[in-house]
Amino acid sequence: MDENGLSFENKVALVTGSGRGIGRAIALNLAQRGADIVVNFFRNRGPAEATAQAIRHLGRRAELVKANIGEIDEIEYLFKQVEAAFGGLDILVCNAASGYNRPALEQKPKGWEWTMNINARALLFCAQRAAPLMEKRGGGVIVSISSPGAARVLPEYVVVGASKAALEALTRYLAVELAPKGIVVNALSPGIVDTEALRHFVALQQDQWLEKVRKEIPAGRMVTPEDVAEVVAFLASPAARMIRGQTIIMDGGHTLPLGGPTFHR
Repeated sequence: MDENGLSFENKVALVTGSGRGIGRAIALNLAQRGADIVVNFFRNRGPAEATAQAIRHLGRRAELVKANIGEIDEIEYLFKQVEAAFGGLDILVCNAASGYNRPALEQKPKGWEWTMNINARALLFCAQRAAPLMEKRGGGVIVSISSPGAARVLPEYVVVGASKAALEALTRYLAVELAPKGIVVNALSPGIVDTEALRHFVALQQDQWLEKVRKEIPAGRMVTPEDVAEVVAFLASPAARMIRGQTIIMDGGHTLPLGGPTFHR
């Protein structure tokens, strides 16, 4: 048990997209609290292997599974590997995300399908496969990672925003339908998270843009992957069992001021 009293001893967690960034922080946080982890990745094996090795250094078991959760057959493969390795599942964190950032009038069907399949459809079909594995263990928890773009308009974010809005709707439906099975379902919507991916995205005017964002956040700093991981751990704990179907916003107050935050570079 960690210093905050949240223990996941003898629990198994699957974190999609856990090789880098937010997913890695979530996987390591749960492992530090005693959970064994299934590390999922799609393209970048090196960082995923590093995450798995870090989990093993914590004394926990780590299984590495390559699968594109945008494809139904690969979701099936992923959960077969989970079942073969552990026999059941306690925590599912749907973190993996992708998207084509273009203005609405420039979006193409391929970009829509790719983004919706990875960001939204995957939650539904991962939940279908997770539910029986969780029932074997007396219940479980599903947490998905959303975005402010689900409710607010961000530049060139139309398809990702729509996918995250769908994810939040699915969270509500799953929370009700899976409750009788002892499965708790929620979503977490961080603000602008300080990750390598963000820094790559805003590389052209990185320092000026990031400093402007920091000044707009009432909390005085940007959200970190570790911040996200802490809230995911809480939502996965018994302390949060009466929170159901909610999207928790954690952005340091960034979206509170009238007029909204600056998302442009």
